[in-house]
Amino acid sequence: MKTLLGVGITLFALAACSSSVPDSGAGVGFNDYSQYEIERAQREAALNGTAPLAAGTLSAPAAVATTELQAVGIGSRIDAVEAAAGRTTGIEASPSNAAPAVIGAGISDEQDFDAVASRETIESDAARLAENAAQYQVVGQTAVPERDGREGPNIVEYALNAPNSKGQEWYSRFKFASQSRYQRNCASYVSADAAQRDFLARGGPERDARGLDPDGDGFACAWDPAPFKLAAKAAASGN
Repeated sequence: MKTLLGVGITLFALAACSSSVPDSGAGVGFNDYSQYEIERAQREAALNGTAPLAAGTLSAPAAVATTELQAVGIGSRIDAVEAAAGRTTGIEASPSNAAPAVIGAGISDEQDFDAVASRETIESDAARLAENAAQYQVVGQTAVPERDGREGPNIVEYALNAPNSKGQEWYSRFKFASQSRYQRNCASYVSADAAQRDFLARGGPERDARGLDPDGDGFACAWDPAPFKLAAKAAASGN
C-alpha cells in the first residue's frame, strides 16, 4: 500500500514540473489569422496612400527630411537625375516620362535582324551564294618546272660531297687576309646560301677571289654543310 502511494506521489510531482506543449495550429505570432489579414491590408493601403491607418493598429513610418537626405548626398543625386530627364518633380514610373538616353551605338547593322530582313530576301541570298560559287576555282596539280641551269652551282651536292666539316682547314689561303674585307663582302649577300653559291661560281673552293673563306674550310661566310648532311641521313634512314 505504501509502495503504491509513493509511486502516485512521484507521478504527480513529475506532472507538475513538465511544461505544456504549445498548440501548433494557432499560428506563429498571430492568434487570429483574419486579424492578420486585416492588418496587412491596412498596412498596404497606408503605404500606397489610398487610405489612412486605422487608429490603434499600425503607425505610419516617419518621413525623412529633405535636408537629411542631402546631407548624405542623396538629394543632389536625385536632382541631377530629374534635371537630366527634364522633370521638376520626383521620379515616378509613368508613361509620360521622357525616354532614357541610349548609351552606346548598339549592335551593328549586320547583327540587327530587322535591318537585314528589310534589305535581304531568300532570292538575294541565293544569288549571292551562286555568285560565290561561280568565283570558286580549283587549281589542279602541275609538274614542277625544270631548272634551266642558270641558278649557279648546286650547293646541296657540294655539301653532301664535302670531305670536311665547317672550321676544318682543307684549302690553302693567304694567311694575312683582311678580316674587315671578309665581313664587308659577306654582308653584301642576302643569305649564306647565296654567298656559298657565288663563292663556288668564282672558282671556289680552290680559289677565294673575294676573301669569303679565310680559314680555308671551303665554306663561304657562315654557310655550313651540316644541315644538308643531316637531312640526307634522315631521308636515307626513313625518319
